[in-house]
Amino acid sequence: MFEQTFKNIDDIFHKDAGCSSELDYTEQSSWMLFLKYLDDLEFTKSQEAELMAEDYHYIIDEKYRWGSWAAPKTAKGEFDHNNALTGSDLMDFVDGELFPYLKSFKQRAERPDTIEYKIGEIFSEIKNKIQSGYSLRDALEKIDQLRFRSQAEKHELSHLYEVKIKNMGNAGRNGGEYYTPRPLIRAMIDVLNPQIGETIYDGAAGSAGFLCEAYDYLRQGGASQKSLSTSDLKTLQEKTFYAKEKKSLAYVIAIMNMILHGIEAPNVIHTNTLGENLQDITPSQQHDIILANPPFGGKERKEVQQNFPIKTGETAFLFLQHFMKMLKPGGRAAIVIKNTFLSNTDNASVALRKELLENCNLHTVLDCPAKTFLGAGVKTVVLFFTKGEPTQKTWFYQLDPGRSLGKTNPLNDNDLKEFVELQKDFKDSAKSWSLATADLDKATWDLSVKNPNVAEEAPLRAPQEIIKEIMQLDKESEAILDSIQELL
Repeated sequence: MFEQTFKNIDDIFHKDAGCSSELDYTEQSSWMLFLKYLDDLEFTKSQEAELMAEDYHYIIDEKYRWGSWAAPKTAKGEFDHNNALTGSDLMDFVDGELFPYLKSFKQRAERPDTIEYKIGEIFSEIKNKIQSGYSLRDALEKIDQLRFRSQAEKHELSHLYEVKIKNMGNAGRNGGEYYTPRPLIRAMIDVLNPQIGETIYDGAAGSAGFLCEAYDYLRQGGASQKSLSTSDLKTLQEKTFYAKEKKSLAYVIAIMNMILHGIEAPNVIHTNTLGENLQDITPSQQHDIILANPPFGGKERKEVQQNFPIKTGETAFLFLQHFMKMLKPGGRAAIVIKNTFLSNTDNASVALRKELLENCNLHTVLDCPAKTFLGAGVKTVVLFFTKGEPTQKTWFYQLDPGRSLGKTNPLNDNDLKEFVELQKDFKDSAKSWSLATADLDKATWDLSVKNPNVAEEAPLRAPQEIIKEIMQLDKESEAILDSIQELL
């Protein structure tokens, strides 16, 4: 229903000098989508209040509401071109009045978990990049065609927005930073099996794909598929999902993505998660479940490293320490990390593996194939662990979809079906095996993925040995040719 509208909006951005990539297209459509969503939300709430004979207090003052400046309507409900700002008038209003007004909400909000605070935070971080007031007018009219009134409409919009995020991930070199393949996320959630009442946290939220998929899983009743009560739905909305994100664009996209999936005021905080000292984390801040794909390859400054007992510049290793601390005792985690974590011999890697194995039960390692993450260029594994009990045995599964993955041939749910099924009982198979902690080398705690069911390739021979064999074969050939010659 709305797919063509999304394409038309991207076409408008493509022609505008201020937008140069998929990242810009997603960013610019995000702030407009957010304001249209807010207008539809306020409309619905005012209607509900009217039915209850109550007053509704609008969040946004009338002058700044969508229907006043973005899409004014005539008495018949048609678009009012005569009263719609356009060209330089529209640009002056958006840049000079609207954005400063929306930015000021941050100071006025009572708490960070309110929609008011989110409005202020978003418009403190985002800028209108569109340079032509006529392009902006066209885009606003297209956005106005989208509606957030029914669950079906929100579902379709959330799907289209996910496609935008995926394209954005594919467009940049850091694809994995913005987009974790949804089949992989769903398999991680299936293994952890979250329940209503448990809190779920992602301290490196990106586009909030983990939390959106976990919301969908719980909204559908989880593994039991049971229908949810009103109180369950309220818990899901307000007290289940928690996230932090450092980058401005990802923060805005995470908020919009969660809103489109049905979470009205997402608990996403815009902050550098690693700036928090591990010693300052209290039990009240800990969570039942952690799902994350932290950025890897980054280098954190020395003062940030001081927040962690195991000092390292590798961002992903600092995040892993943060997640271990943020889990409640008995809490469950599934974390994507590059596969070199299992075998690196530097002091930090060895110390971190030892810490993980001694204080958590690393019960499962999922070895992902190359190109699982488009544009990331590294191989990854998923670590599944429970906090508060040492690891006795780790079950490994080597994911092999039987084809080369790529943009046109990505990972799908079917590829992960066997993993999810075998993992329930930690079954051995051609692709899975277990490794006892007692058998590990205590000097290195090496957890390299070595499938014992696959015969090791014969080692390459030395060049001298090959030359010697060629000379020997030449001599034998010469002798055979001589004997044939004698017979002629």
